[in-house]
Amino acid sequence: MGYRQLTREEEHVIVHAGTERPHTGKYNEHFDKGLYTCKRCGAPLYRSEDKFKAHCGWPAFDDELPGAVQRRPDPDGRRIEIVCAHCDGHLGHVFLGERHTEKNTRHCVNSISMDFIPAEKIDLQRAIFAGGCFWGVEHYFKQEEGVLAVTSGYTGGDLKNPTYRQVGTGRTGHAEAVEVWFNAKKTSYEDLAKVFFEVHDPTQLNRQGPDRGTQYRSAVFYTDDEQKRIAQSLVQQLEQKGLDVVTQIVPAEQFYPAEDYHQDYVERTGRPCHARQKRF
Repeated sequence: MGYRQLTREEEHVIVHAGTERPHTGKYNEHFDKGLYTCKRCGAPLYRSEDKFKAHCGWPAFDDELPGAVQRRPDPDGRRIEIVCAHCDGHLGHVFLGERHTEKNTRHCVNSISMDFIPAEKIDLQRAIFAGGCFWGVEHYFKQEEGVLAVTSGYTGGDLKNPTYRQVGTGRTGHAEAVEVWFNAKKTSYEDLAKVFFEVHDPTQLNRQGPDRGTQYRSAVFYTDDEQKRIAQSLVQQLEQKGLDVVTQIVPAEQFYPAEDYHQDYVERTGRPCHARQKRF
C-alpha cells in the first residue's frame, strides 16, 4: 500500500501544511458512525465516537487512535502541529485547555486530510507482531487484503520513545515489531497470524537470519484473550508439524513508531529481507 496520488488542493494541505478555509470541509458537520483515515496513506486516525462539535469551522476530535497521530512544534512557534504518524501527512493542530470535553483536548483537523469509512463497512482491529527485521515483515502484511495500515516500530521494552540506535544495542528490551490495523470484516486475526508465522522463522531464538539480538526475537503481542488463544493454537499446530517454536506470546505494550526512513523500506529500496514459507 503506497501513498495515494493527491490533487493539487490535497497536496497543498497534506504535504505543504496548508489549511482549508473554515466551514468548507465535508467532515466539519459530519457525525455518521465510522472511522476517519489518512487521505494520503489510509492509516486509521480517529473514531467517530471521539468527534464533537467545537464550532470552530473544522472537524474536531478529543482523542486519536493509539499511536496514530504525532505532535510537533509548529513553525509559527505558537501552535502544536499534528501529523499522521504513518506517513507524516499534515492533519492540522491540537489545542489543550479549552474545556470543550472532559479530555480537554481538541484536534482541529482539515477535512481534506481525511477519508471516512462507514461503521457498517468496518470492524477495526489491531495486531502487533515481531519477527526479526521489521522491514520485511511490514512488506508482507501490507499486501494482505483487509489491512489498512502497517507501521514499523518498537515494543516490549522499558525505554520511552526509543530510537533505532538505542534499540540496536539490545539493552532497551524492545523488539523490532510491526503494528497492523485491519478491517476484521475483510480478514481475520488468525489469517494475519498465519502470515506472521510464515514470513519469518519462529524456531530461531533471539535472531532472524544474520540479525542477532533480543531486538530480533519472535513474539506475538496480543491485545486481548482471543488473540492470545489464536496465537497459542497456531503454535500448537506448528509444534505438531515438528517445529520447535520459540515465539513469545505476551501482552501488548506501548508501541513506538520507528523513524520515517524505516517505513515502507522495501517498497522504496527494492531490498526484501524476508521470504515466505508455507506452513499452514
